[in-house]
Amino acid sequence: MSTRSPRSVGEEPAPDLQVLVVGEALVDIVERDGETVEHVGGSPANVALGLGRRGLAVGLLTQLADDVRGRAIVEHLTASGVEVLPESMTAAATSTARALIGADGQAEYEFDIEWSALPDPRGPAPRVLHAGSIAAFLAPGAESVRQMLSRSTAQEITFDPNIRPALLGAHATVFDDYEATARLASVVKMSDQDAAWLYPGATVDQVVDRVLELGPRLVAITSGAEGAIIASPAHRARIPAVRVDLVDTIGAGDTFMSSLVSSVLAHGSAGLGLSDLRRIGASAVRAAAITVSRAGADLPWRSEL
Repeated sequence: MSTRSPRSVGEEPAPDLQVLVVGEALVDIVERDGETVEHVGGSPANVALGLGRRGLAVGLLTQLADDVRGRAIVEHLTASGVEVLPESMTAAATSTARALIGADGQAEYEFDIEWSALPDPRGPAPRVLHAGSIAAFLAPGAESVRQMLSRSTAQEITFDPNIRPALLGAHATVFDDYEATARLASVVKMSDQDAAWLYPGATVDQVVDRVLELGPRLVAITSGAEGAIIASPAHRARIPAVRVDLVDTIGAGDTFMSSLVSSVLAHGSAGLGLSDLRRIGASAVRAAAITVSRAGADLPWRSEL
């Protein structure tokens, strides 16, 4: 477990945050085999959770209501060492995502979410600023996220589009928003499903090339049981998957992302060699394998890694 002492929401955020995550936190209402269970979720919140469980100083800027589900989210994240910034408590109701788990362990989602404009967080800039998922695309809040990224003095900006087609508009509009955000990032991670939606007809390697052309120094694409590709402008590494007994895929990509953010925090995203990419990619794949071997977005603790 984390060795940090979590704070309560409403207190001033810690002045020494290593990572600030910006994006949605919600409750996953998971339906499996006729039973319904609620878990704390939302891709950015999961990334923050994974970083907190690694013992890193991480804050989350999101939008929650002071209701039963909102308080459950704060309690869950705080217990893992995440600082939920006071500016997060602005929503009229806490967002939800209903996840239907199929026989193959894959999750299909229906969302009930609103995303308003965000205030700039108080305090000094973190070393890494992470954003993505619904928060990067859903109006009117998405534009405020991009403005925050463009003004940030963080050493690294990481981005995971985590495309949710059911919430998005026309491909051309979404693609423009995606590219505008990716151009602000030093690191971009996506799944092969994201890649296929954003770049229909392109191979994974072609997508890597196109994302690198936008300016990021590090690009990763995950492919589930096929592993992942992680690339810089100079090198490209193919990382095999770790074989496990699959329970469900909830939180797998977010676990990969939190591992990637942790590695970038430690080593930066510039000038990485092929051996660095292999090490970073293998660590992320191993972490994701732990998450898919258990139910829900139960990301690994540092002791499990």
